[in-house]
Amino acid sequence: SAVITIDPLPTVFNVTGGGSYCNGGTGVAVGLSGSQTGVNYQLQRGGADVGAPVAGTGAAISFGLQTVAGTYTVIAINTTTSCTNPMNGNAVITIDPLPTVFNVTGGGSYCDGGTGVLVGLSGSQTGVNYQLQRGGADVGAPVAGTGAAINFGLQTVAGTYTVIATNTTTSCTNPMNGSAVITIDPLPTVFNVTGGGSYCDGGTGVAVGLSGSQTGVNYQLQRGGADVGAQVAGTGAAISFGLQTVAGTYTVIAINSTTSCESSMNGNAVITIDPLPTVFNVTGGGSYCDGGTGVAVGLSGSQTGVNYQLLLGGSNVGIPVAGTGAAISFGLQTVAGTYTVIATNTTTSCTNPMNGSAVITID
Repeated sequence: SAVITIDPLPTVFNVTGGGSYCNGGTGVAVGLSGSQTGVNYQLQRGGADVGAPVAGTGAAISFGLQTVAGTYTVIAINTTTSCTNPMNGNAVITIDPLPTVFNVTGGGSYCDGGTGVLVGLSGSQTGVNYQLQRGGADVGAPVAGTGAAINFGLQTVAGTYTVIATNTTTSCTNPMNGSAVITIDPLPTVFNVTGGGSYCDGGTGVAVGLSGSQTGVNYQLQRGGADVGAQVAGTGAAISFGLQTVAGTYTVIAINSTTSCESSMNGNAVITIDPLPTVFNVTGGGSYCDGGTGVAVGLSGSQTGVNYQLLLGGSNVGIPVAGTGAAISFGLQTVAGTYTVIATNTTTSCTNPMNGSAVITID
């Protein structure tokens, strides 16, 4: 006789998994919703085997993470009868491209208290957001790509800045190339402006200086915001700008010779010029007979607040006479010689010789 038997095909289960992943990622899992013991399951892509068959367990099985794009199917093979059966459906894997890499731009140094330094990106893509980071932490909100270079604005915190690009549709991320380093240059140390005061018209002026200084820093004296003379290099000690003869308010700007960072020094020095007493003419003098009462010496005018000292051969004669605003007299003088007068302002101590002299001779 001839006996014919019919071997059953492996049970049909559903192919599971598939989907998309970002280029360079770990791939996407592909599996089967169930399995039979005694049956091997062969994963295929485009009809070609992928990896080795996986033995059924009686439960769902996995073929692991798949990294190649394509359409994945499964064939079940009974290990005893060799009967095969395609499983139901398929798993499609696609690979999403990463955002294009552009260069991080900007960075550098700026002076403490300044507006900061720009950080940007050399290019961008539409549909991609760019997140600025400092030390791995987000800085501000993401900036949408425009298809051209983009700018994250002025950054004021020192550190290393990088950029992460994120595709808004696929969520694929990619770090941009390079970084921007920002450093903050310190301002010159603040010292006190010294000196200033008043001096008498025609004098040598008044010294202006600084209570301290730094090496590598130049100091510019200014009057009313305009430079006065050349810059003076710091020495690490107090410095002097010399005698200043022009009235006004003097300030000092410090400039770091390496970074060009500037700092205003503390305070100012005010110089005023005190006027000299007005010049009047010495009057009187002449001759008189020996044993007589002498000859009067005076001044053609005077100012209040000014004392007038009569001198004979440069030596004081009597005490100073206070100005009255009119002509004054030093009285009768009995000693022969040449008499002159020095005027002294009682407030400022400014002095001025009066014009001319009075000569007395004794007959």
